[in-house]
Order: sequence, then C-alpha cells, then structure tokens
Amino acid sequence: MDVVTLVAFTIAYAIAVLVPGPGVAAVVARALGGGFRSAFPMVLGILAGDLVYLVFALFGLAAIATWFGPVFFVVKWAGALYLLYVAWQFWSAKPGSEQIGAKKDASTWKTFLSGFALTMGNPKTIVFYLALLPTVIPLDKPITALGFAELTGIVVVVLLAIGCAYAGLAAAARDFFRSSKALRILNRTAGVIMASAAAFVVVRE
Repeated sequence: MDVVTLVAFTIAYAIAVLVPGPGVAAVVARALGGGFRSAFPMVLGILAGDLVYLVFALFGLAAIATWFGPVFFVVKWAGALYLLYVAWQFWSAKPGSEQIGAKKDASTWKTFLSGFALTMGNPKTIVFYLALLPTVIPLDKPITALGFAELTGIVVVVLLAIGCAYAGLAAAARDFFRSSKALRILNRTAGVIMASAAAFVVVRE
C-alpha cells in the first residue's frame, strides 16, 4: 500500500482514537480506580474490537455487521451493564491504603471483555470503520496480505500508544491521592465516569 494512503489512515485513525468517547472514559475510570495494570486489559479489549471492525471493513463485510444487528445490540447492552456494575463497585468502595493498588476483585478477563463489548457497541467505532475508513482506504480493489498487515500494525501501535497514554496519565494522577477522603472522591469520580461511559454507549445510536 502506498505511503500517502498509510499516512492518511494513520492520521485519521489517531484523531479518531484521541477524541474522547466511551472507550477513553472507561479506560480513564479504570486507571483512576485501580491503576495502570488494571486498565491495560481494557485497552487490549478495545484493540480487539477495533481489529474485528477493521476486518469487516477491509474485506467488504459491512453487510454482515448490519445483518447481525441484534447480536451487536445485545453486546452493546451487556457491555453497558458491566460498566455500570464496575461503576457501582468504585462508588461504594470503602477507601483505604489498599485502594492505591489495583482492586483484588478486578478480573483481567472480565475487564478485557468489557473493553471488547464497549468497542463493538460504540457508534464512533462503527462510523469510523464502516463509513469513514472507505474514504481514506481505496476498497474498490482487493486488499493484499501486505496491505492488511500494514493497516493492522498501524491500528495496534496507535491504539496501544494512545490508550496506554490515557491510562498512564490517569494512573499517575491517582498517585497524588493518599488520604481516605481523597480516595473516596477518586473512587466516586471513577464511578461517575464509568457510568457516563455506559450511558453514552446505550444512548448513542
């Protein structure tokens, strides 16, 4: 794939990832509540969802995404409900010194799946891959193995870099809070952000 196309895709994708949405809100909330290591599986889940949509778009499977609308509807609500559950955990947590570390009951697998479900039901992701991506990548010709590898590499590098940056900054800010009162505020802020992300996923069409 030519350099101009790859650069155009990289810029467009980086902007799409940088713009705050439910994914960013969920990652930041998780990092605020449990630290960077707690948020990283969610970043990986979001990445997995993005790669699924990339395959849909590149191989002309947008129609499949439409046909499986009911499935995506269920995934969307499942992800939103899990985010609300995590939000309630943060809101009701009793602050203590152990709150500085990741929550013991935070399951890596569940966090990964919540990130994946969040992406699969995220309208911003759907619009980018199934509507905007064809304006950047010429899909009138078959995608070569090299072209697919190049685009996949860009998605992996850009999303991990930006997602980890958001998580890292939130986790760093978290270290400033040591008192029980500050931790209570931090946990409840994380809960509100996570609940807002869930509401955004459900309300957006």
